[in-house]
Amino acid sequence: MPTLVHEFSWPDRVVVGTIGLPGARTFYLQVRAGKQIVSIALEKQQSALLAENIDDILDQLLTVESNPFSIPTGTPIELVDNEPLEAVQEQFRTGAMSLGWDPTTAQIVIEAYPIPDSDDDDDDNDESSDEDGAIESEMLLVRIPVGTARAFAKRTREIVGAGRPLCPLCGYPVDADGHICTLPEL
Repeated sequence: MPTLVHEFSWPDRVVVGTIGLPGARTFYLQVRAGKQIVSIALEKQQSALLAENIDDILDQLLTVESNPFSIPTGTPIELVDNEPLEAVQEQFRTGAMSLGWDPTTAQIVIEAYPIPDSDDDDDDNDESSDEDGAIESEMLLVRIPVGTARAFAKRTREIVGAGRPLCPLCGYPVDADGHICTLPEL
């Protein structure tokens, strides 16, 4: 069963962005190289963990004697990307993800895999089937340099944090159309 790999080694752009209003947002990891754009849906928690883990890896690499990989301590201003997502056509909804470090290229490596399709009855009608009936799986493989990784993590944390404000009394999110506060019983 062949795997369709959407691979980006030195992308022009890699960002997390959202579509929708706070409380009903869909998160996307979007990567572009030239005219090739891939957008995959993520959960808010996946986005937050991705940013946190990228920063953790970069912070650990900073402790390596004499910083041979030139890891920036902060986000390089020239790499800040506050632009909205480009035209989004969802490739897949992300299930498993992995994150790594490639010392040969000094890049963070992100791998994302779709949520497995549990609907085996529809396999015969799947458009991604090849002539033998095997289902083609897919994945996203992105390699980003350290400065871009810092900028990616910073933007992602800001996007995740831009959700609904929390009620100061009960701590639950406040919707745009109102909020019924349920104070805990004393």
